[in-house]
Amino acid sequence: MNFFTRTGKPMPKVITDQVGKIGEDDVSRREFIAMASTFGATAATAYGMLGMATPAYADGHMKMGGTVRIQQEVRALKDPRTYDWSQIANFSRGWLEYLVKYNNDGSFSPYLLETWEVSEDAKTYTLNLRKGVKWNNGDDFTAEDVARNIAGWCDKAVEGNSMAGRMATLIDSETNKAADGVIEVVDAHTVKLNLPAPDISLIAGMADYPAAIVHSSFTADTALSNPIGTGPYLPESLEVGVKGVLTKNDGHWWNKGKGAWADRVEYIDYGTDPSAWIAAAEADEVDMLYSVDGDFIDIMGTMDGWVQHEVVTAATIVIRPNQLAEVDGKKPYADKKVRQAIAMAVDNNVLLELGYEGRGIVAANHHVGPSHPDYVDIGMPKHDPAGAKALLDEAGMGDFEMEILSIDDAWRKNTTDAVAAQLRDAGFNVKRTVLPGSTFWNDWVKYPFSSTNWNHRPLGVQIWALAYRTGEAWNEFGYSNPEFDANLEKALATPDVEARKKLMEVGEKMLQEDAVTIQPYWRSLYNHTKDGLVGGEHHISFEYDPAKLGWHA
Repeated sequence: MNFFTRTGKPMPKVITDQVGKIGEDDVSRREFIAMASTFGATAATAYGMLGMATPAYADGHMKMGGTVRIQQEVRALKDPRTYDWSQIANFSRGWLEYLVKYNNDGSFSPYLLETWEVSEDAKTYTLNLRKGVKWNNGDDFTAEDVARNIAGWCDKAVEGNSMAGRMATLIDSETNKAADGVIEVVDAHTVKLNLPAPDISLIAGMADYPAAIVHSSFTADTALSNPIGTGPYLPESLEVGVKGVLTKNDGHWWNKGKGAWADRVEYIDYGTDPSAWIAAAEADEVDMLYSVDGDFIDIMGTMDGWVQHEVVTAATIVIRPNQLAEVDGKKPYADKKVRQAIAMAVDNNVLLELGYEGRGIVAANHHVGPSHPDYVDIGMPKHDPAGAKALLDEAGMGDFEMEILSIDDAWRKNTTDAVAAQLRDAGFNVKRTVLPGSTFWNDWVKYPFSSTNWNHRPLGVQIWALAYRTGEAWNEFGYSNPEFDANLEKALATPDVEARKKLMEVGEKMLQEDAVTIQPYWRSLYNHTKDGLVGGEHHISFEYDPAKLGWHA
């Protein structure tokens, strides 16, 4: 049987050759769906290749109008390329849309793109724009807009631009901008990317939350006052830490009849204490909780009139020493023996139990997991508290005071507390510091030793390119290993999953051996919505689209 991409061309051999190798488990099927859709297959085609029916999404008859109230942190707007929180994007998503969507089943689907093609060698991407889309000021949405945004993503001179990590293959290392000829405007609705080397991660990068498409007039300073976008809503107000409100922009949206059910979407900030969220739900002040952890999952799960949603993810936490950070004029964590001692003193199983109440899967300190197409099980890191202290002493750091910082919320604080406790039990000198979110996130990449939560991402290579490659904006570890970078470059250039896994195994062992981080578990995520609310189910990457929210009639 022949299978075709969205554009009607046969599926690449690198994908069809995988069909007979797919196992019966959900993980291997998910792996295949992610890669097949990356290369342009529809969800129906990907599932059909596996002999499965496409899951139905039944939203029933929707009521037009009404308000949806969401408990969520309300953060300041800025240049999307520098977004470092999903919550920012969930608000601006009302009017700033994306080329590609990432779905809970692991597939990618077009949004502002209608279709795309990826060559067999993953060096040529043809992006076909959806016709008839207009910006809300009346301008046509064209290939020039897409080319301009991609070029902006490639600009490494923009401080905090994590999109540069996602688009690294397109960037000239001498200019730190898009290389000449890599972005080609073919016609008004077609953009071609001519890569100097293969890269399988670009579609996944375009679906990530900092990849919002902005108008030519966009500036970070006027993000709120000049909200030109292609989406169905406009910002009515935004008070950081308090409330943000979107209202429907009647008469404007290219996707009419397929969403934008609610007239008004409110994002209400109740802080980081989950008990305040529960109180808001009990007082009928909200219709949806963003994401719920710990004991509060069970509390909300028994509340009348509310529905619990769960999704298994590659969301996680890292408790990492920063190899570049100076403490009293020294770089204590540049010494691999010190980092190895830290990793050896900590049992990740304990962190999962104490930090997240066992609601997930234990991880192995290399930031690639079973939900990724390119995961290899290399075993757990060695746990040897006595050996850890001996190694720390050997490094001449036995009396050094390690200060470990975290935010003050439940699961991140609890996990970091458990790290500190195990280090102390092993004989380490540890100071524990907890900061409020308003302070903690100002310099999250610079702390000498701290914890950070990381969202799920579709591909293991995508995470490594964002977080562990030398010099990237989100490389909070201060990690720089030319051998790792070279191996990652090969992995990004390898479409065949089985061949890529061999390279991933090498990279996983490097990260574990170099003791770059304690990355202890993968989180199952939970949230809750009122009966009758559609579109608020927990997204695998914390993405909530206001255009998909609404009430059953």
